[in-house]
Amino acid sequence: MQEKRWKIREVDEQKVDDLQKSLGINRTLCRLLVLRQIDSFDKAKKFFRPGLNDLYDPLLMKDMDRAVARICAAVRKKEKILIYGDYDVDGTTAVSTMLLYFRHFYPGVEYYIPDRYREGYGISDEGIDFAIREKFDLVIALDCGIRAVGPIARAAESDVDFIVCDHHLPGDQLPPAVAILDPKQPGCTYPFKELSGCGIGLKLVLALIKEWNHPEEWLFELLDLAVVSIAADIVPIIDENRILAHYGLKKINKKPLPGIRQLMRSAQLRPPLNISNIVFGIAPRINAAGRMSDAGDAVRLLIGERKAENEEGARLLNKHNLKRKNHDKNITEDALRQIKEDREYVSRKTTVVYSPDWHKGVVGIVASRLMEHHYRPTIVLTKSNDMIAGSARSVRNFNIHQALRECSELLEKFGGHKYAAGMELRPENLEAFRKRFEEVVSEHISDEDLIPEIAVEAEIRFEEITASFFNILRQFAPFGPSNPNPVFLSRRVKDRGYARIVGDEHLKLSLTQGGYTMEAIAFRQHEKLPLVSNEKYIDICYSLEENEFQGMKSIQLNIKDIKPSE
Repeated sequence: MQEKRWKIREVDEQKVDDLQKSLGINRTLCRLLVLRQIDSFDKAKKFFRPGLNDLYDPLLMKDMDRAVARICAAVRKKEKILIYGDYDVDGTTAVSTMLLYFRHFYPGVEYYIPDRYREGYGISDEGIDFAIREKFDLVIALDCGIRAVGPIARAAESDVDFIVCDHHLPGDQLPPAVAILDPKQPGCTYPFKELSGCGIGLKLVLALIKEWNHPEEWLFELLDLAVVSIAADIVPIIDENRILAHYGLKKINKKPLPGIRQLMRSAQLRPPLNISNIVFGIAPRINAAGRMSDAGDAVRLLIGERKAENEEGARLLNKHNLKRKNHDKNITEDALRQIKEDREYVSRKTTVVYSPDWHKGVVGIVASRLMEHHYRPTIVLTKSNDMIAGSARSVRNFNIHQALRECSELLEKFGGHKYAAGMELRPENLEAFRKRFEEVVSEHISDEDLIPEIAVEAEIRFEEITASFFNILRQFAPFGPSNPNPVFLSRRVKDRGYARIVGDEHLKLSLTQGGYTMEAIAFRQHEKLPLVSNEKYIDICYSLEENEFQGMKSIQLNIKDIKPSE
């Protein structure tokens, strides 16, 4: 594993002083707030006490009025409506959100999710054929469609209208849809640009609830789906996403949808759940349906009401997930071996690996795994019908979507975000694409960008870690992108002589500094044992968490990295 650099984030100290006078709490906590752009009493109040009333009016989104009007007309005329969504967590939760809402009052709704392997991402020709053949009048596309100019134009020729609800970056041309709901499209002045695909769908539901004066409880019922999408799609947990995640966690911990309750049992998760539980426990099981088999398995579970069917559905998703894990492990090992045997790899600034035998459903996961070993923009490719398809993951501060745009002449299609994207290319273009991608990345990336960074929010001493400090810190949750669990730095601490390896690769420590002792765990850092032996002084980066053992709760350090003290 590569050595990491530690970077203490800079902050306006005057703003920290002013906020401390206003709030009257620990200065370090005020520093953490200012780093999150929370620099006044009113902002702090909204941060610690988010309210659903703080959600923006959905009609502020460009084309929302047109989308509402078209759906109202469809319901009034008793038209057939097709809910079309992507096969990942964001797409399946978005489809489930819309289906559960319409279930209350309108039966003329069905759904369609493309097959990952046969049709690929987005609005497929097969999906359009289905809509035309089954005589649907309106298609509501969720978490996809912003780049589907050709397919949506073909649908329009057959009098099939589209409403696109997407959060991905648009291309140079927008599709000819009746309405496009995407805050990232030109001319949309919606105040928050980072909703998940499910979040866009939820805003449409909220607009319809207001239009038809439906009970607000119908919205509350859907909030656990929203938080699952927010956690899984790695969108910033700020602004509206923070509000939806906050109340989504309340919903999931108090009264989850029956299908999600079964997934919690399958993952052996007990309330209270946090974002991390969703990311590592619930989301992989939902994702596994589309990766290994049929994403409809996930939708049927998420909207299911019968206990017996939900139990069977959760077992099926668990089976898919175990199969996914096996592919993940084998392909990662194969890819790492491919990298090791590549003599020119050390001189490159990118990782591009390919095998026709790899399972397409896990290439994105494998790309993330490879970045843990070789920290550089990474693409994992495999055969997909007559094409080559793959997933890309990027390092901090490097826009991989823009890099792919500069290689677009060699790609059949691509899409995604700054740090994650997907693409498809012809087999004969593989080597040219590999070379071009290396050239583009080398031109724009710095050597510093290729060193993993730990962003430290504050340097503290153990004496500062009190129960009241930790209780306020917990209220910073839900944690995630743009609101991470704060990482602290403490210098010149030492183990009390109890350091040991647990579970083969984890390091368990009992650390002391200035007469104060803290228990600590360093996951997958067993090789650091010599650093802490013989009571050597070390510097540590860590986050704080609650540990429960034999019914007793205590504050524990979750160590991110260890270095010898200077």
